[in-house]
Amino acid sequence: MKVLIIPGLTLPNVPEADLLHLRNLVGHNGEVIVTDHQDAHRHAADAEVILGFVNRELFQAAPRLRWVQSISSGVDMFFYPEFVASDVVLTSEKGLVGEHLADHGFGLLLMLTRQLATALRHGADGWNHRPEMRFAEIELTGATFGIFGFGGTGRAMARRAAAFGMRCIAVDRDDVPPSSEVTDVWGPDRFNELLSESDVVSICCPLTDETRNCFDHDAFARMKPEAFLINVTRGEVMDEQALVSALQTGQIRGAGLDVAPREPLPADSPLWSMPNVVMTPHTAGASQFRVRRNIERFTSNLQRFLDGAPLEGMVDKKLGY
Repeated sequence: MKVLIIPGLTLPNVPEADLLHLRNLVGHNGEVIVTDHQDAHRHAADAEVILGFVNRELFQAAPRLRWVQSISSGVDMFFYPEFVASDVVLTSEKGLVGEHLADHGFGLLLMLTRQLATALRHGADGWNHRPEMRFAEIELTGATFGIFGFGGTGRAMARRAAAFGMRCIAVDRDDVPPSSEVTDVWGPDRFNELLSESDVVSICCPLTDETRNCFDHDAFARMKPEAFLINVTRGEVMDEQALVSALQTGQIRGAGLDVAPREPLPADSPLWSMPNVVMTPHTAGASQFRVRRNIERFTSNLQRFLDGAPLEGMVDKKLGY
């Protein structure tokens, strides 16, 4: 068996001890090769397993490919027709990234509710704006936290929201189990109800044909004018013009965004300069534990693959997550 490992932003390297373990798993008749995207095509013809991103060109160069594990939780970049129609199995980090995404999401929320972003902008001059900042500060206790997508990230957000004394509600397209924070997970038919009840709406869903641009003019119109929007998963879930309009007109109070409808978001986008918006450049996915979790899942899955056992982090290519 030939295994290709293609490092990237979320998996910049594989420690030698882990490579040795992987090579022991495939045995003397197998190969584990660490390569880059430019050189991957040279090794692809007889590769059966790839850890990394596989674009259309690499996929077409790998006719023996049987399984790919993405080095990210989002897998929308894999859904070109040839890959979706194939028998190649796709797994990902899903379920492993929720904790650090939720940390980041609440950091963005607190930047807004506690006027931390405003204080940073003012710097030493903040003392002259102290009264207005104090009047604008919000305590989260008792507020309703709405979660759109109750997977790993949504559940991690709910745990943090509950710790702040918030009431949590959630919507998911699938019949997913509840949690101690969300005792009744609503179906998509209650999406509008979630929007109208929430003081904070957190987007925690994958990007699919169903979710793309679902936060449109109508969705923002249903939110409370004092509500905040938090998004640390996929920016394309938001319609850009609708988002900008909702923030400019006061249709919603503010937004904390790690992702944008276009990436990189152009410097002339009004989102960068709005006082009611805080943004980071798609950095929420970083954690000192991410490489270890990624490698451990792949190592476990490789053993399962060799044993013919079910893999962890399976992606339904038809549903898109």
